Amino acid sequence: MDRYERILALHRSLKTARYPVPIRSLMEELGCSRATLYRDIAFLRDALGAPIESEGEGSIRYETREAERFELPGLWLNSDELHALLAAHQLLDRTGQGVLSSALAPLKGRIESLLAQQAGGKRWPVERVRVIASGVRRRDELAFRLVASAVLERRQLEFDYLARSTNERTHRKVSPQRLTHYKDNWYLDAWDHDREALRSFSVDRIQHARLLDGAARDLPDEELNQHLAASYGIFSGAPKGIATLVFSAKAARWVADEHWHSKQEGRFLPDGRYELKLPYSNAKELLMDVLRYGADAEVLEPPALRAQARTMLQLALSAYER
Repeated sequence: MDRYERILALHRSLKTARYPVPIRSLMEELGCSRATLYRDIAFLRDALGAPIESEGEGSIRYETREAERFELPGLWLNSDELHALLAAHQLLDRTGQGVLSSALAPLKGRIESLLAQQAGGKRWPVERVRVIASGVRRRDELAFRLVASAVLERRQLEFDYLARSTNERTHRKVSPQRLTHYKDNWYLDAWDHDREALRSFSVDRIQHARLLDGAARDLPDEELNQHLAASYGIFSGAPKGIATLVFSAKAARWVADEHWHSKQEGRFLPDGRYELKLPYSNAKELLMDVLRYGADAEVLEPPALRAQARTMLQLALSAYER
């Protein structure tokens, strides 16, 4: 941890502890030496005004009467925590005056309270920070509620599905496994009973959904993780290959900091370009993300993926040559 993370973790440990916390336990939790811990304790107490008191030998705590009122000054949420709170707040705002508004009002109030704590008790100007959704697709809210209910109640579900890739309509009977939010859209990961395999369905393409009485078949988390997270993006399944991508030195400034896959491997080349390797199953979504970099991206391997990228670029070019 860096010092910021240690101070925050130290504060949270003391804030939530019901009894004095041993110094040795804090050293193990924060992964630091005794000397570093004592410096952090002194900074938290002397510079930030934390009500720290010693309790016997080798333990510290927040003074009981002050612990509940004390908060760290300034913004101590990290970027993920702030994004989660603001996204939830704006999502609740979008519910309007519908049937869920009264039920969700206490949750919205709690979020505003958490944000106010970060602002030293003042109102947090939510309008000063924006969370912008990109590429959100329209969906049938009734279908979404039925899908979510099937996932949470562990019941089988049947529906008509209009696949974007083929524009073909099929009837499916599934055991829902997970509801996944990916790139601002919702997907259902489910066991397809007719095909006897795991499949992912875009919720906005689900029609005429109906809950069934039968209990959903539950698959082990290990199997779900292996199948649904093994390859690039929402198109799951066992990886068919490892893609090798190379980005120009200019694009490398962005790509080197991006997370594409949990098993990606990246390195800078001697000439400043950036090489990225990652497993993939279906090439479509991977190429969509690669081609958004235009001439700053090149698919090197495997040959079939490179040929597919070339074909897509030639088709795009032909549209401008008419």
